[in-house]
Amino acid sequence: MSFLSTLRPHAEQFNGADLSGVTRSMVLKSVAASRPTVEDFLVMLSPAAQSCLEEMAVRARQLTLQYFGRTILMYTPMYLSNFCVNGCIYCGFNTENVIPRRQLSLEEVRAEAEAVARSGLKHILILTGGARHKASPEYIGQCIEVLSDYFSSIAIEVYAMTEEEYRELAALGADGMTMYQETYNETLYPTLHPTGPKADFLFRLDAPERACRAGMHSVNIGALLGLDDWRRDAFLTGVHAAWLMDRYPGTDIAVSLPRMRPHAGAFQPTCTVSDPEMVQVMLAMRLFLPRAGMTISTRENSDFRDNILPLGVTKMSAGSCTSVGGHISEDDQVGQFDISDERGVDEMAAVLRKHGYQPVFKDWHPI
Repeated sequence: MSFLSTLRPHAEQFNGADLSGVTRSMVLKSVAASRPTVEDFLVMLSPAAQSCLEEMAVRARQLTLQYFGRTILMYTPMYLSNFCVNGCIYCGFNTENVIPRRQLSLEEVRAEAEAVARSGLKHILILTGGARHKASPEYIGQCIEVLSDYFSSIAIEVYAMTEEEYRELAALGADGMTMYQETYNETLYPTLHPTGPKADFLFRLDAPERACRAGMHSVNIGALLGLDDWRRDAFLTGVHAAWLMDRYPGTDIAVSLPRMRPHAGAFQPTCTVSDPEMVQVMLAMRLFLPRAGMTISTRENSDFRDNILPLGVTKMSAGSCTSVGGHISEDDQVGQFDISDERGVDEMAAVLRKHGYQPVFKDWHPI
């Protein structure tokens, strides 16, 4: 059964909810719940919850320590290709944007891998644009085989694939996948994705489940906050994660919470998500999904990332670059978006230790 049959009634639930009528006492009751319901989650995303962030933070910290300890898994992204056939109006890789396009050769992939591996990282996330005719599943598989010589964990963030394609990449060494639905607003989605294969809302929506069925060790989902009402997208992200966790208990389900960042193109976010609102989303998500991993990337600035360490985050990127070949090339290239935290791996690890956390470079090894 597709998640769509669950998404639609919960979207209606959000649209019909009177969040302005939620009171502080209602929020505190939801925060204290031993097993928060979907209704509690919605209450904790309400405007009234802004006055309860301290109480939510105390509970979120307790849960994070209980299930994850004082550890932060570190990883870095590697962009293999920025060719794209999609017309996503908010993305720097939009096929209409006139930017330098390139794709790494396998020799360049190995050079990138060697550069990243020198930092000590063992977890890597590989990304491409949405052009199958360039970055084909076969090409991605070849890159994974090269990267397997350097990293114990290789995750993919690419266009939506079939279950069989995910299964084949898993057999070659990919153990995780990230898929942003971008927005869960089914009506708005076509406006944001007017052309290209990514315009297929349902095929993208079901991609995380296909990856679970294909045997991926970890599946990470999220919405790009700022494309629509952030409360709606955060709520439906949490509902989606809970749905996957219930059906695929053997898969490590995690959520990412990216905000819109500057990029090539003229698109401006529909709504601005403030720092307190981002904190509210993090806390509500941790209380609703205490066992889910939570990723905060270098889209966020260094001060913000340092301050949210106790609030539920379990995974952070470091030494990030959003341009193709950016780990070995100093050429002026256009990335998918601008990063805010430019600290390298060593500096980020030192910051984590200073705050009493253990930076984890490797947390598992495939059989």
